[in-house]
Amino acid sequence: MIVSLIGYRATGKSTIARLLAEKLNAPWVDSDHEIERQAGKTIAEIFAEEGETVFRNFEERVIAELCQSEELILATGGGAILREGTRRILRESGPVLWLTASAETIAQRMRQDQNTLTTRPNLTSLPPLDEIRHLLEVREPYYRETASLEITTENASPETIVAQLLAAAQIN
Repeated sequence: MIVSLIGYRATGKSTIARLLAEKLNAPWVDSDHEIERQAGKTIAEIFAEEGETVFRNFEERVIAELCQSEELILATGGGAILREGTRRILRESGPVLWLTASAETIAQRMRQDQNTLTTRPNLTSLPPLDEIRHLLEVREPYYRETASLEITTENASPETIVAQLLAAAQIN
């Protein structure tokens, strides 16, 4: 079974995927890390050198490859749900868990994560909080369409969130 985590960047997808994988004794992968490994460059470099379309093509291919696994916890990139093909692959592969947080919480987490600041591109010319609000609004219908379950990561520890996901999604 493939369990996928979707949501905006800094909602906790990688942290929750790692903890969920430990609980389920399953492997886990962050699709963004796999893209960077295969490309030999950061996502920001791919965007800058080749553009978003090339990146999204690469992302869809990598997610399709990963979803061929027999068992995997998959943390996806925040924009993975932008393509219908990727949404379909995720839905057909198993439960899709949508992690949410407020724009303000996401902005605070992003400021605290140097990796996010250096490896992830800005996607608009808007100030960071405005960009987050705008993209959350644009992406929300796609997250909602793709998700089997929505859970907030706003005010709970990662361990509590994993326990809630296991109970709500009845994954074992």
